[in-house]
Amino acid sequence: MTTSQILLFGLFALVFVFLIWGRWRYDLVAFSALVIALLLGLVPTEDAFSGFGHPATVIVALVLVVSRGLQNSGAVDMITRRLSNPERSVGSHISIMSAIGAALSAFMNNVAAMALLMPVDIEAARKAGRAVRATLMPLSFATILGGMVTLIGTPPNIIVASFREKALGEPFSMFDFSPVGLAVSLAGILFVALIGWRLIPDGDEKPAASDGGESDGFVAELVIPKKSSAVGRKVRELYETADGDDVTILGVVRNGKRLPGFAAGVELKTGDHLLVEAAASDLDKFRGQLSLEYFGERNASDAVEGDLDIIEAVVPRDSRFDGRSAISLRLRARRGVALLGISRQGRRVRDRVRHATVRAGDIVLLIGPPAELAEAVEWLGVLPLACRSMEITQPAKAGLAVGIFGAAIAASAFGFVYLATA
Repeated sequence: MTTSQILLFGLFALVFVFLIWGRWRYDLVAFSALVIALLLGLVPTEDAFSGFGHPATVIVALVLVVSRGLQNSGAVDMITRRLSNPERSVGSHISIMSAIGAALSAFMNNVAAMALLMPVDIEAARKAGRAVRATLMPLSFATILGGMVTLIGTPPNIIVASFREKALGEPFSMFDFSPVGLAVSLAGILFVALIGWRLIPDGDEKPAASDGGESDGFVAELVIPKKSSAVGRKVRELYETADGDDVTILGVVRNGKRLPGFAAGVELKTGDHLLVEAAASDLDKFRGQLSLEYFGERNASDAVEGDLDIIEAVVPRDSRFDGRSAISLRLRARRGVALLGISRQGRRVRDRVRHATVRAGDIVLLIGPPAELAEAVEWLGVLPLACRSMEITQPAKAGLAVGIFGAAIAASAFGFVYLATA
């Protein structure tokens, strides 16, 4: 072996050691290895960053963008909500979730598919009161297997296709991998669903619980627009949907006044407000399922065109919010953001959200354009919780998102456009 080969294999071994160690991020390890290879003369300077222009890199990056778009539209959530049921047996649950995972990973990066479905699987395990280890590992295998079905399912397929194009002048098409990949995927999913999950050690893992990354018990208002499926239905008819999303309906506000009690027998009309209690993510699922709107969402979006973000923040004692309400602060008029909900430990918020007095220690849920939201957080003196912001799903665009994605796949499959262009 030459000196360069010895150095190269030594560098690879060092990279694997650091990846297994896990102390540093994978991207930092990889980039550091590239820098070392440059310094040692193992990689020509002019070719150092040529990999970033490789079709595999471009396609994977674009697939991740598309995957994010499908997630934000609520399309994936709509599919999993209809097919996932925590009351099913473990085997049935694994079969269905594995099939969904394999199907999604066939048309998006398998890591992205796993990232989309993992919260759904954990939530189903929490509701069923079982440990997540029995279902997460089979789901991971299913997404890996599903990635073998199409060209874009996994990066190695794209790399092999690019080498074939260099050698023969023609790459693999979208579904050239399907005959073998589909057979292997089906066999693998059947094994995992029937036998494989039983081989996972039981251990002493407790049933899945809330990860603590979200506050429980936000009291919020949801507006019923004309397009909502809740119009014309009685409140009690929404209880089943609410229970499925872990949402508690506290009452109804009509014409600015809260109706007595839980208003279970009241027929809902356009413009009514539902007073609900839920965690932030469950609140958004419930809103999307019934095509409701956040109170203040429309006004906030009028300030600046574009997407709205939601953020959770703690109210400290020296905050401008302490002892005040959103109405008294004229929060929406001054800062272009709206107060969606309040989470208060030990006591339930009984007033309408924007009229409720916020206390130190409360966690508030704010909505608005990203720039205005950041300014409002600083102006209020509240402390945003790390990794607790989220984007609003847009179920009305789910069909459009799936249609565009399907059209792009079809255009590439029939050879009308290059895959990266599609």
